[in-house]
Amino acid sequence: MSTTSVEAKTDPALLAHLYRRTGFGAAREQIDQLSGQDYEDTVEFLLNPTADAGVPDDELTRYMGGEAPHAYLAIWLYRMINSRCQLQEKMALFWHQVFATGLVKNEHILSSSNQIEMFRRNGLSDMRTILLDLSHDPAMIFWLDNNENHIGEPNENYGRELLELFSLGVGNYTEIDIKNAARAFTGWTFGQPPPLYPHGYYPAQFRYIEEDHDNGEKTFLGHTGNLDGGDIIDIIVKQPACARFISRHLYNFFVADEPQVPTWNDLPPLDPELINEMAKAFLDSNGEITPVLRVMFNSDSFKQARFKKVKSPIELVVGLLKMVGEYDDYKPGLAEYVSSTTVAMGQKLLDPPTVEGWHTGKEWIDGGNLTERVNFAVGEIGTGDSPGIRRVINRLIDQNSLSNPESFVRDTLDVMGPIEVEESTREALVNFATDSEGDDDATRVVRMIRLIVTTPEFQFA
Repeated sequence: MSTTSVEAKTDPALLAHLYRRTGFGAAREQIDQLSGQDYEDTVEFLLNPTADAGVPDDELTRYMGGEAPHAYLAIWLYRMINSRCQLQEKMALFWHQVFATGLVKNEHILSSSNQIEMFRRNGLSDMRTILLDLSHDPAMIFWLDNNENHIGEPNENYGRELLELFSLGVGNYTEIDIKNAARAFTGWTFGQPPPLYPHGYYPAQFRYIEEDHDNGEKTFLGHTGNLDGGDIIDIIVKQPACARFISRHLYNFFVADEPQVPTWNDLPPLDPELINEMAKAFLDSNGEITPVLRVMFNSDSFKQARFKKVKSPIELVVGLLKMVGEYDDYKPGLAEYVSSTTVAMGQKLLDPPTVEGWHTGKEWIDGGNLTERVNFAVGEIGTGDSPGIRRVINRLIDQNSLSNPESFVRDTLDVMGPIEVEESTREALVNFATDSEGDDDATRVVRMIRLIVTTPEFQFA
């Protein structure tokens, strides 16, 4: 297979890094095409998703629709693998991590899937819209008991987590602020949908019950009046603490692994200068998310943070499925396959373990989880019969990459990423390339790929 010659304006390794972080990776052929345009233009394409660059909704409904829980998950996974609007899907995953809501309690798949669609729809918009939609969301209302938040009997669960985990972080509010936030959200509830049997899935709808809302005077973060939930959100979004907190969340998800969220009041950010620049973009734009991401993705800190993040299970699995190309078209069993795999690695989409979401970074890796990750990766490469691996084999053979061990290792790492490895890893790969010189070309490439996906470096994005 020949490759199209494109005059590079952007380093392919930088583009591969961008697509690992803003999405779930990209095939080398896509990287080659993108390298002919400016890096900033690629960032803008990702920041501005369009319907024609995504996967058509009617096709998804026709081929992957249905009412079983796995059907809704399959649609999202298919988009992760195939949509060109990679950042739109990655932002939905980001907000799913920050605003963790579990199906284990909700037991209503349509509410969970509608929440993900909400994150896809508004994930790149502004913080006021995001928090207001979240406060109207039946899955979140039920998850944090705001349907039990009544005038005269406030339930503080949602008000507390809105401040602690969703917008400000510990140390930037008082217990009085929590109590008054809870009062402001009284009467914000949802209508119970019809029973599943025999009616099927119907959506739950937000309801505001005026007679159940506390119209008394409240003081929140220094503001006093007859505040409701919308007023609370308006005040939150204007806080410098909100700008810093959301910026640090974005940095942790897209740039480099930070300590876990509960420690942020005690531990400074890894890159305070970049956090300050992102927070300024947040405040200058009245809480718009896209300008913050633009600052982050175009920063030197982001560009230099290659392989500084442990892949989450879903990032690892979807990235491998993109590489092998077995799900480039509609086929059954996607959700069941991915779900069983990522659960064994410690992550079940739509069902985070707590309101804190999943602990990230090196906490993704322990002896058992690492074994699952490696076994899955090797199994996906298999004997090299998948379309994506065949493309890698053909490209390396066409380039005459197997002529000597050093070029074999260099070019295989390049086609698979490019991937950067430690010198000790490179030496081990070269030794394998030397020892395997008696094998046929296709077998050598497949065995080399299988070895690369077992390396420590492959666990990092």
